[in-house]
Amino acid sequence: MTDRFAEFKKIAGERAVDFIKPGMTVGLGHGSTAIFAVRKIAALIEAGKLPDVKGIACSKFINEEALRLNIPLTNLSDNPVIDITIDGADEVDPNLDVIKGGGGALLREKIVAQATKYEIIVVDESKLSPALGTKFRLPVEVIQFNWECQRDYLQSLGAKVSIRRNNDNSIFLSDENHFILDSDFGPIVDTHKLSQLLNNRIGIVDHGLFLDIAKMVIVAGANGIQELTRK
Repeated sequence: MTDRFAEFKKIAGERAVDFIKPGMTVGLGHGSTAIFAVRKIAALIEAGKLPDVKGIACSKFINEEALRLNIPLTNLSDNPVIDITIDGADEVDPNLDVIKGGGGALLREKIVAQATKYEIIVVDESKLSPALGTKFRLPVEVIQFNWECQRDYLQSLGAKVSIRRNNDNSIFLSDENHFILDSDFGPIVDTHKLSQLLNNRIGIVDHGLFLDIAKMVIVAGANGIQELTRK
């Protein structure tokens, strides 16, 4: 990632924080753009400008980071409705549907998203795409038991599939100790149909198609900030 795109990520993440009001419950997204929002929230809480704000983290990493930054945390059992969630994305199409999961937190991110009244996605301009799957492989989270069956199923749907690995070549484990199969479908013609096929498959826990979820996408780029809202 170039310094230029790092700056775009920071601009987008911090802009989204302007929509948070005192007393809100806020979903804290995972990823290289959402982390800038988390840090800005922490700074505003410390400065007394966001009193009574509580966060719900989308990953173990963000939970630890929020604790380190002294952001008050809660959970969905105590606060089942989230006012705003600020999260990143790996790819955004013209309908404001997105692919998420590049950081491996897609399951918790979707659980938080479905409890959220207003989901804001923050990205740099490189994440915009004419069709999901054009730029980014679809992450599919599967249970470890006979995971090869899910690989074969994804391949039967036309995907080129690889199991996600860490830098040391060990298999990547999600926060819930599942495997992630990165699935290259190419540009996805019917995202809702694919989503339903994956939702109906036993052994697939969840996938990175976040459809009809984002209310706003904040895009930062060379020409400034765009705030795209769902029609």
